[in-house]
Parts: sequence; C-alpha cells; structure tokens
Amino acid sequence: MPLRPSSYRSADTASRNPQGGSLDPVIRAEAVAEEPDGKVAVAKDGGDDKAAGGAKKPVGDYAAQANWVLGNNPTMRRIARSIQRAAEVECTVLVCGETGTGKELWARLLHRSGPRSDKAFIPVNCAALTPALAESQLFGHEKGAFTGAQGKSLGIFRAAQGGVVFLDEIGEMPMELQAKMLRLLQQREVMPVGSTEPVHVDVQVVAATNRNLEEEAEKGNFREDLYYRLNMIELRVPPLRERPDDIPEFIAFFAQQFSERYRMPVWEPTQEELDAFCAFPWPGNVRQLGHVIEQAYVLQITPELPLQRGGGGSQQPAATAGGSAAAVSAAGDGRVPYLDLAKLRRQAIKQALEETRGHKSKAAKLLGVHANTLTRMLREDGDEDAKG
Repeated sequence: MPLRPSSYRSADTASRNPQGGSLDPVIRAEAVAEEPDGKVAVAKDGGDDKAAGGAKKPVGDYAAQANWVLGNNPTMRRIARSIQRAAEVECTVLVCGETGTGKELWARLLHRSGPRSDKAFIPVNCAALTPALAESQLFGHEKGAFTGAQGKSLGIFRAAQGGVVFLDEIGEMPMELQAKMLRLLQQREVMPVGSTEPVHVDVQVVAATNRNLEEEAEKGNFREDLYYRLNMIELRVPPLRERPDDIPEFIAFFAQQFSERYRMPVWEPTQEELDAFCAFPWPGNVRQLGHVIEQAYVLQITPELPLQRGGGGSQQPAATAGGSAAAVSAAGDGRVPYLDLAKLRRQAIKQALEETRGHKSKAAKLLGVHANTLTRMLREDGDEDAKG
C-alpha cells in the first residue's frame, strides 16, 4: 500500500549539518510514531486533528484520510521529524529541492502538525510578485495610499495572523522586497503602504526554493542576511532519482487516484515496467511521474516513460470506462502525441465524438464524464457543433 500522509507526535531535536545544511538528529526526544512496517506517514489538510483531551492523534488514525505519498526513504523520515520540531518551536524554515519534489507539501504538513493548525495557511508565489504591487499585496496599505487605493487592505501577512505563510520560489523575490522581508523576520512587524506606524504580526514563515541561495547570495542575486535569517532550519528534499525504492508506492498511489478520477481500471504495471520506471531519472520528480500516469489515463493507454521509443513496456491501450479499448493516441502506437494536457483533452474529446459520430451523450460516456461536463468542455474549446 502507498505510504500516505498522517502526522507525528514528536521529533528529534536537530541541528544543522555544516557539510550540507540539512538537519541531523543529535538529542533523542520522545520516539516518533511510525506505522507497523516502519514507514512514516503524514495526513492531508482538513478534518479533526485532535484526539479526546486535545492531544494530537497517533499516526495510524490518519491512514483513512491520507491523500499523498511521502515514501520510506530515511532522509524523508528525518525531514518529517525535523518538520515536526520546526512546527513545535514555530521557527522559520527553508525548504530546498528541485522542481516537483513536493516542497509545498512539507509546508502544509508543518502547518497541520503544529499549534497553528487552526489558523490560516497562505501560499505566495514569489515569482509572480511585481515590485509595483508586491509591497501592498504582502504588507497591506492604507486608504488613499496610492491611486486606486479606495479602501484599506490587510495584506497577506496580516491576513495570516497566527498562521503560516508559505513563500514559494523565494529566490525569485525582487531585491527591493528582500530588505522588507528581513525586517519582518527580525522585528515581527510590517509597515503597510501609506502608514507611519509599524504593525506587529504573528506568523510562521516557510520559504521554498529550487535554487542554491548560498551561491545566489555570493553572486549578489540574493541578500545574504535574508538567507541566513530564512534558514533557521533548512531542509533539503531529495529528488526522486535518489530514492527509487519509493517509486512503486507513488505509482500505486497515482494509479488509484486517476483511476477514481477518470473512472477507469487501476493500472498495475508488470515487473518489467516497474523496473523501468524505477530506473528512469525523473528530472521533473514526483510531479512528472504523476503527469505521465495521468496522461495515460486521459489517452487511455498504458503509461510509458517520457521520450521512450520502442520497447520498455506494453503499447496496448487501457480499457475505458465504457469497456472500449479502441481509443489510442494519434500516433497509432500507443505513444503520447504531445505533453500539453489541454491538447490531450481536446484530442480525447475529438476522438470520442468521431467514434460516436458526434453524439455528445455517448461521447461523454466514453470519456467517463457527464454530458453537461462535455458540453462545458466543448464551449471552452469553442466547438458546440455536436449532437445532443
């Protein structure tokens, strides 16, 4: 069974490893709760997180609510313990890792497993911030502070009072904002645009990046003092290629998830396919693996490794919700013709309508969606010239 999210009762006290910046346990505290097979799990957001008397529930109580896979790699278990410790002491955390490794998942786990779980969790994409508007978006503004400011705005940090703010892609934050972020972390206060008085805020900050901020600071692309303030605890999430033993669990999880979403049989890979998936380097990590499996369900084919040509797995189409296995990719050999999901959806709709001679109700049944959903999809694609 896939290892999926629950929570932790305690964690090791930890310190930074001067060699790699990650955390290594140095003082043993109360033992971390683990599953009978030794796997550590965390739970999805939502639902009752407390047992009778207000104490945290043990890990096993979250199994039925799980909606993600963390894996059984020792590094992942160490990160889980460190996240629990960071949640307990409410310090700033920097999560580093390649794109697609699930950095936001760890931030959400920290929020759920700490004393701020009943308060807001607000994610911020720093790469989308613009210098002209970002200060107001983050710190708020007073009425009349600038043209168009017809009312007062709290901003993200004041809106998250008592909760957690997740700064994704912190390495992309404009330099002019970094000094203000430093003051927020040091003084725990913000200065709204147009105000003359600072406002105290109580938030825990979790930042994430796929860059090496230490190198960026040396190059002058990131403030060195902000980097050291952010990495009070620094967690390095390993890429999927460094933990191939977890891949079968991710495959089982995604296969079950997309089977339910698209109402199709669960894909059960052969040993040869499983070995090939475990040997693949997965440059896009967990996100890419899930994308590949979802594409296969959309196109009704057997999942294949990206860019793989010839061999390496069955080319036979998977059975559809309506029992038909005729729908395959436009390439005719079971391969995904392109990687854009929007294009794949349009191709699947077009093929279903061709097979049913334009009958929308029958095509919707082939696609595993309601007829109204297919009508909406056609409207979004600008094509409603099909029979009812």
